[in-house]
Amino acid sequence: LLVSKDLGKHLLEVEDLLQKHGLLEADISAQTERVQALNAAALKFSELEGYQPCDPQIICNRVNHVQTCLEELEELAAKRRKELEDSRQLWTFFQEMEEAEAWIREKEKILAAKTCGRDLSSVVTLTNKHKTMLGELGNRRALLHQTMKKGEKILAKKSFSSVGIQEKMREVCLRWKKLEEITGLHQQRLEDALNFFQFSAETDDLVAWLQDTYRIVSSDDFGHDDYSSQALLRKHRAVVDEVEKHRAAVLSLRKQLALLAPDHRQGVDVQIRVVEVEQLYGEVAEVAVLRTQWLQDALAVYRMFSEVHACEVWLDEKEQWLEKMEVPEELDEVEVVQHRFESLDQEMNSVMGRILDVNQVVQQLVDGGHPSSDEVRSCQDHLNSRWNRVVELVENKKSQLSSVLKIQNFLLEC
Repeated sequence: LLVSKDLGKHLLEVEDLLQKHGLLEADISAQTERVQALNAAALKFSELEGYQPCDPQIICNRVNHVQTCLEELEELAAKRRKELEDSRQLWTFFQEMEEAEAWIREKEKILAAKTCGRDLSSVVTLTNKHKTMLGELGNRRALLHQTMKKGEKILAKKSFSSVGIQEKMREVCLRWKKLEEITGLHQQRLEDALNFFQFSAETDDLVAWLQDTYRIVSSDDFGHDDYSSQALLRKHRAVVDEVEKHRAAVLSLRKQLALLAPDHRQGVDVQIRVVEVEQLYGEVAEVAVLRTQWLQDALAVYRMFSEVHACEVWLDEKEQWLEKMEVPEELDEVEVVQHRFESLDQEMNSVMGRILDVNQVVQQLVDGGHPSSDEVRSCQDHLNSRWNRVVELVENKKSQLSSVLKIQNFLLEC
């Protein structure tokens, strides 16, 4: 049993042989105690004085022979245990290498079947799963490194043929290297897909913002009075600021596109998408400028109407006063009226300046092609007509006063 050359053909068989050998070692240990007791009893017969039933030398020789046989048996047992343990190390190495190969094959199949996702959400999910796999890969790499060290130790002992061990180590190393290359390529594809879908998502968000902004800047609501137009203009200026802030994002689209993987950036759809965004931004910016002008024109119109209204109120008041006023014949009363006309002249100079400003605003609106040009021009004509009417009344009243003064002065001289 101890000189057997059967060291097992696989790990389970070696474990079985080691278990049986352990039983044999226990039996040898038990027999060792029995042999030692028998040898001790036998040696007593070699020490007898007087009658000796057997030659003492024969007893000693027999005791030594049995002891030598026992020691040889123990040496054989120790030698076989070492051979069996070496065999177990060998088959443990091969089993661990086979497990590593099986793990590698499984991951190769998984990577071969994996896609890179169809949208941002699926790519993020696949990326997280790939990170988990990279963790598993790291753990498996450490285990494989330990197994390789075991193989190197077995080779150093030279107890077994090195051909099969070296071949297995080389084969597994090559497969492991290939797995890491495939893993790296898949990770790169995931990163490329992630960059592409992030670019697409950001582009979609930018398009959505531009479309909403276009609806805002193309509104035909310009307010209904001075206050509402001012409020709309303030809001619009805030929108224009946001449009300007988004200019950099639009301009950077082509740079971002150039950084994508070739199979992503060379797609016709994505290139068309970038052109559409640039065109849409240009339209938004252009319409925003137009709306600024339209709001300013609307504000100018409402302010003009307000100014016209104020002037017409003054003109109404003065026209009614002038029409009702009767030129007095007494000198004292004439002087009072004359003082009133002096104050009126100052007021008229002020109002005339305001009317000139109104005429200037009207001319600017008409020259700019304002849609309410006809209405504005009509308002201007009416105001100027009223002004001319008041000027005419003033001149008539002044002429009458002048005539009265001449008569009064003539009478005084007479």
